[in-house]
Amino acid sequence: MANSKYEYVKSFEVEDEIVLPHVIVVRLHARDYLRFCKAHELRRPYDEEALDLMNSCAEFVQRKYPDILFSYGFNDEYSFVFKKKTKFYERRASKIFSLITSCFTSVFVDKWKEFLSGRELKYPPSFSGQVIVCATVDVLQHYLAWRQHECYIANQYSACFWALVSHGRTEKEAEDILKDTKKQEQNEMLHQQFNINYNNLPKIFRWGSCVLLMEVEAIVKYDKDGCPVKRLKKQISTVHSQDIARRTFWNQKPSLVKELGSFVEDIKRIDKDYIKYFQSEAKLMPYTWAVIRIDGCHFHKFADVHKFEKPNDEQALKLMNECAVGVLDEFREVIFSYGVSDEYSFILKRSSHLQRTNPSDIVSSVVSFFTSMYVMKWKAFFPLTDLVCQPSFDGRVVCYPSTEILRDYLSWRQVDCHINNQYNTCFWMLVKSGKSRSDAQQILKGTQSQEKMELLANNFGIDYNTIGEMLRLGSSAFWEEENGCSKIVVQHCNIIDDGFWGAHPCILA
Repeated sequence: MANSKYEYVKSFEVEDEIVLPHVIVVRLHARDYLRFCKAHELRRPYDEEALDLMNSCAEFVQRKYPDILFSYGFNDEYSFVFKKKTKFYERRASKIFSLITSCFTSVFVDKWKEFLSGRELKYPPSFSGQVIVCATVDVLQHYLAWRQHECYIANQYSACFWALVSHGRTEKEAEDILKDTKKQEQNEMLHQQFNINYNNLPKIFRWGSCVLLMEVEAIVKYDKDGCPVKRLKKQISTVHSQDIARRTFWNQKPSLVKELGSFVEDIKRIDKDYIKYFQSEAKLMPYTWAVIRIDGCHFHKFADVHKFEKPNDEQALKLMNECAVGVLDEFREVIFSYGVSDEYSFILKRSSHLQRTNPSDIVSSVVSFFTSMYVMKWKAFFPLTDLVCQPSFDGRVVCYPSTEILRDYLSWRQVDCHINNQYNTCFWMLVKSGKSRSDAQQILKGTQSQEKMELLANNFGIDYNTIGEMLRLGSSAFWEEENGCSKIVVQHCNIIDDGFWGAHPCILA
C-alpha cells in the first residue's frame, strides 16, 4: 500500500527495547482500589473471593503467555516475571506492560460473575502497570522480597484497621490510633483487644499468592484392573509461601533456577536504594502533545472467532467508539481522540498534570480502562454473540513538540484509514464474488486509489464515496459545548483540512 507524506511523524516514536540479559518484571495494581472496594462492598480486611479472582486472572495470563515463569500477588496487585531470554513483543517495554495489563483486566471483568456472582460489576475496573528491569537475579530477589514485605505490612495494618472500625471506631479514629505503630504493637493490639492471632489468618492474606509451573501427579489412564496410572504432569498452580525470596523456596523450583538462576544468599534487610530504583521512572517531555495510541492485539483472529462482518463490522466500530467515550469521561485530561478499525489515539491536553506522572501509568491505565469498557459493553452491541475469547490491547505514548506535527499525526492516521478501508472493501468484494484470497491480493497488487474506485464501480456497482463516513473517515470523539453544557460527541469528519479545527478552536488551544 502507498505511503503518505505524513509518515515522518513515526520518527518521534522512542525505542524502548529492554536489552538482554535483563530480567523483565511487569507489576500491575488496581486504580483507586479503595473506591472500588466500597462500591462493590468487598469484605474487609480481605475478601477471599476477590483474591481468588485475582489469582485466576494471573493463572490465565501465565497460561496464555508461557514466557512468564512466575508471578506473585496480594491485595490489588500482581507481578509477572519473564524468563531471562524472552523475545516477547521484541522486549519493547510499553508493548509488554500494556498488553499484560490489558489481558489481566479483560479476564478480571469476564470472570467477575464466576467469583462474585452476588455482586454486580457497577463500573469498569482498571489497572495500571509498569516494567521493572532487573539486571541480575539478585536484583529480582530484592524486588520479590520487597513486595512480600509490603504484603505483610499492608495486611497487618489492614487487619488492625478494620478490627478497630468493626468495633465502633471511625476510619479517622482508626488511622490516628495506628499512626506510627510498629509490627509488634499491631500484633499485640490484635491479640489483646480483639483476640485475633494474626498468624492464624489465611495464608492467602498474610503471605500473598505465587503462580508458577509445577510438576504434579495426575491420573493419565486406568490399567486393565481399573487401577489409576499416575504420571508427573506440568501445570500452572497457585501456592502460598511465607518466604518467596529465600533459597529454601526459590532454589527448589527447577524451572525458575534453569531460566532465571538461583538465589545465592538470603536477604537479611531490603536495601532502600533498590526500592528507590524500583519506584523510579522518567517523566514525559513537558509542554508537548502526548498521544496515547492503543491497538487491538491479534484482532484479525478475534474478529474471525466472533464472525465480524467483512470488510467492516459497524457494531464492532460503534463498540470501539463507546469505549473511547468512556475513556474521555474517565480521564478528563484527554481532549480529543481518533479511532479506526481496532485502534484509537487519545490526545492529552498540553498542560496536563498527567505528564508529570509515570508514562507507564498513563498508558496502562487508559489501555486497561478501554479494555474493561470493551468487555462490559460487549452484550450491548452483540446481544446474540457470546464473548468467546478475551480481547486485549497494547499501547504506547508519543510526544509531539508542536500543534502542526500533532495534526500531521492525526492526518497520517486518517490517511491510513482511507487507504486500508478502500483496499479492504475491494479485497472482500472480490473474495465474496468467488475469488480466492491470494487471487484478490494479486489483483489489487500495485493498484492506486483511482483504480480501486473504478474496480468497485465497474465490477460491483459501488460508488466508494457513498460508503458510510465512519468507514471512510474514522471516528473522532471529543468534548463539545452545547447550550452551556459540555458533552462528549462522536463525529465522522475530515480532520486533515483546516475546516474542522477552525470550527472547534478550543480543542488544540
